[in-house]
Amino acid sequence: ISCSNSLHLLPILTAILLLAGIVVLVLQYLQSSPAPTCHLPPAHSGQLKQANSSGVEQQTYKPIMLLWFWPENKRFDLHDCKTSFYSRAHNILVFHRAIQDDLSNLPTSPRARFQRWIWFNTDSPNNTRRIEGIKSLFNLTLSYRKDADIQVRRLLTFKNSDEEFVLPKKERLLCWFVDSDNLTTESGERYSYYRELINHMKVDVFHSSTKGENYFLTISSCKFYLSFEDSIHRDYITETFNGPLSVGTVPIVLGPPRKNYEDFAPGESFIHVNDFPTSLALAQFLLGLDKDQEAYMRYFNWRGYYTAIRHLTEEKYEFAHSICQACRHVGIFRKYRVVPDLYKWFLL
Repeated sequence: ISCSNSLHLLPILTAILLLAGIVVLVLQYLQSSPAPTCHLPPAHSGQLKQANSSGVEQQTYKPIMLLWFWPENKRFDLHDCKTSFYSRAHNILVFHRAIQDDLSNLPTSPRARFQRWIWFNTDSPNNTRRIEGIKSLFNLTLSYRKDADIQVRRLLTFKNSDEEFVLPKKERLLCWFVDSDNLTTESGERYSYYRELINHMKVDVFHSSTKGENYFLTISSCKFYLSFEDSIHRDYITETFNGPLSVGTVPIVLGPPRKNYEDFAPGESFIHVNDFPTSLALAQFLLGLDKDQEAYMRYFNWRGYYTAIRHLTEEKYEFAHSICQACRHVGIFRKYRVVPDLYKWFLL
């Protein structure tokens, strides 16, 4: 190749090298830069998308839920719902205790195909009034039962901090909050057991009218607390268990079997009366733990992994958490089920 030809090719080679360098730089930038932000198209009316634990997107709906009765007329801050919302409501929440025997205070119009009627009951079967005509009326259930569509109670949550548990100052050994003013004449298993137990050890009794922070402070001052349920049924584990658990006191439980309690809380977080042949044996065990701080503290090992959730103690908020659970459920899930016989499921 002559020198003159080489001079003509030089600009072309320079341009090719310059272009190749630019391409390399662009490719390196694209590989090292963060992924571009993608703006999702707006959701359709009343719908949002969110990812579940598996990363798969699921629809979150914001339907109308109509609270048909204020439970026990205990009102809290909700917008006033008028009955004219009935025809547009996707969900009707009906409190069992408020239903009249003749069903005259229930909606009179037929249930629309898109509506879900939610049976709301927090009572045990012993305290649930049987009302003829409603056994096949509902297609969702809101109850303390674990097999309900919406479960009203959540006792524990995973711990989200490194804060260590500090045992509250203990001034009393064993305590009980109770409604009755005359414990010597009351009937029922919990009162009978209490009367046996006080023959062997002291129990500090407080009236259950104590509310708010005073309630929790009093329970936290006790080493043990009588978490005695007024009815013994599967899954019927109430705030009488949750209260002491949340403030650093060991619950002494009388209710469903130990295995059922362990569906809700660690087995080493409580003491079950059924673990002892007599009330005397339980009293001796508790008095022994009172003298053995190391053994007593083992009942709080679970706090390294979980946090107990306090329940609301003000009367007007008694049902607030349950109603919020229902709102959350109907906003996420659109499914319903046929409940052909409500009483067969709940009462038996």
